[in-house]
Amino acid sequence: MSQVLAPQLQQSLALLQAPTLELRALVEQELQQNIALEEVSVQEMEQQDKEERDGERQPDMSDPTEPPADLYKDPATAKDNGEPVDDFQAEFEKLTQMDQEWRDYYNQTNIPMRSTEDDEERRQFMFDSLTSNGSLQESLLEQIRMSDLPEVDHQIAELLVGNIDDKGFLQTSLQDMAMVTSLSVERIEEVLKSLQQMFHPAGIGARDLRECLMLQLERQGRQSAIEYKILDEHFDALGKRRVPEIARGLGISTDHVQEAMARIANLDPRPGNTYQPENQVYIVPEVFVEKKNEEWVVSTNNDHIPRLRISNVYKDLMAQADSSPEIRDYIRDKIRAGKFLIKSIHQRQQTITNIAKEILKRQQEFFEKGVTHLKPLTMVQVAEVVGVHETTVSRAVSGKYMQTPQGIFEMKYFFTSGIQTEDGAGVSNTSVKDMVAEMFGKEDQTKPLSDQEVVAMLKEKGINIARRTVAKYRSELNILPSNLRKVY
Repeated sequence: MSQVLAPQLQQSLALLQAPTLELRALVEQELQQNIALEEVSVQEMEQQDKEERDGERQPDMSDPTEPPADLYKDPATAKDNGEPVDDFQAEFEKLTQMDQEWRDYYNQTNIPMRSTEDDEERRQFMFDSLTSNGSLQESLLEQIRMSDLPEVDHQIAELLVGNIDDKGFLQTSLQDMAMVTSLSVERIEEVLKSLQQMFHPAGIGARDLRECLMLQLERQGRQSAIEYKILDEHFDALGKRRVPEIARGLGISTDHVQEAMARIANLDPRPGNTYQPENQVYIVPEVFVEKKNEEWVVSTNNDHIPRLRISNVYKDLMAQADSSPEIRDYIRDKIRAGKFLIKSIHQRQQTITNIAKEILKRQQEFFEKGVTHLKPLTMVQVAEVVGVHETTVSRAVSGKYMQTPQGIFEMKYFFTSGIQTEDGAGVSNTSVKDMVAEMFGKEDQTKPLSDQEVVAMLKEKGINIARRTVAKYRSELNILPSNLRKVY
């Protein structure tokens, strides 16, 4: 036994789960495949609304943007000269009250995101300024061709470049390369040294982190600097931040060691990352939450949602008595598919709006005061109020973002488990983690807080958590243990 979802239901779920920009792409694909669908431009919609307000035309009720629940039942049939005829007129009449309802919904839930001329100029400047870097290997191969290396060394240099990973490190031992090429290790190392000294970025071709950092200092002519000696003679102690041990070994003060360690921290541990493509993610908020006239308001972003309708051309073709049954069946299927798509988009928007309103209701203190006031919230709680299944809530918030006075947050951010406080109130894990980060941020660096001390500080606030939980939060916040954070 297996459960199989109908194609229409699969499409509806895909639309619900898709973020705005992906939704736009899915709808455009459907527009190309469905001849009965057409998109109404914002200008056309605004012009139509203006004409209706001025009384120049009657409202066009042909836009099936919000079909009723029974729209997908089989159309009624009637007798005409003893032959059954599809009553398409009855089906189309069900669409007569939908166009104005959609325009009202669109106007009520959409915040106009108008851009000024300065905004557009800055945006265009940003796009014009974008550059595309080639790969690290392409850059190194080009440097080989432009270098002063003897022609006989080019093949060895290309072999070395082929074994350098995206971070800039040589991944194959010179002994293995010597066995493959029948060249001596010394010959290959000689070319490698040339590559390390001349090619960019500095530190390229290193075999480990220590060599990478030392190569960068050598390129700067700082072989006699304290930091170079630390890397050369005390690299293990550096990794464990044993400042007194390094100071004793070099015969200098702990202050000089810590200053040198700060300069080492400014070196690039992954020089090849300069050539890595930047995976920029452009976020388009699905929902806006703002305060108007002392009341919180939820609005959906419909700027990127295509407004669809069934083309009048195919409605007229359906109404023609001389249309063949094959044509009528084909167009009827396309019209029904189009109406289902329109309804699915409307239901998607309405579901996201309802979920956002419930989030606002339950997390109002967050919108007023910030992250530390985030409350525990589960998808089951929201699902019960909205009247959908928990999995529907999960799909609806996946990849969707909400713009708030506190910043832009993924809607999943507001769903978090909680910790019971001594006064019986609940506090979210996210809020506790934020408190932990604040405590570590305010610590005396000469006497850094231990995890157990943070546990005690939280207990004073009525929050009881285990030391291992604090250690987990600290790790997630990329904060080192106390013995590695100490400043001497």
